[in-house]
Amino acid sequence: MYKHLVGLLVLALTLGGQTLWAGGTAPEAEEMVQKGLDFIKANGKEKAVEAFSNPTGEFVKGDLYLFIVENQGLTLAHGGNPKLIGKNMAELKDANGKLFIKEMIDLAQTGGGWVDYKWTNPETKKVQDKSTFVKPIEGMQAFLGCGIYK
Repeated sequence: MYKHLVGLLVLALTLGGQTLWAGGTAPEAEEMVQKGLDFIKANGKEKAVEAFSNPTGEFVKGDLYLFIVENQGLTLAHGGNPKLIGKNMAELKDANGKLFIKEMIDLAQTGGGWVDYKWTNPETKKVQDKSTFVKPIEGMQAFLGCGIYK
């Protein structure tokens, strides 16, 4: 009986081989950032800002989205929350008081990488561990980022 219940649960939580609760992965976030950097290089800042801020565009995939933040903290593009565009996020703190945007800025200026912090997942409405991959944008005093919930 137990095996049948587990089987039904697994069947109910998967669809076409995809787990329904699964979010984006670290490799997907890194790939999206690279795709975004390539887009900026090919199309310029204005088109990139527009494309990355489109919540139904090619740079939003499930819970993955791109965002651009200038090195002073000003948000230029945000695929997950367009209300953040034009806001300075430099002093934004996570649930533990960590200045994670400042850490992203600092890390991007040294070549990029991953920043870990706590953030409310809009799907679950719970504070969860989150990591964001950031890379500097060539020719701009800004970085491109894409985050995942763990």
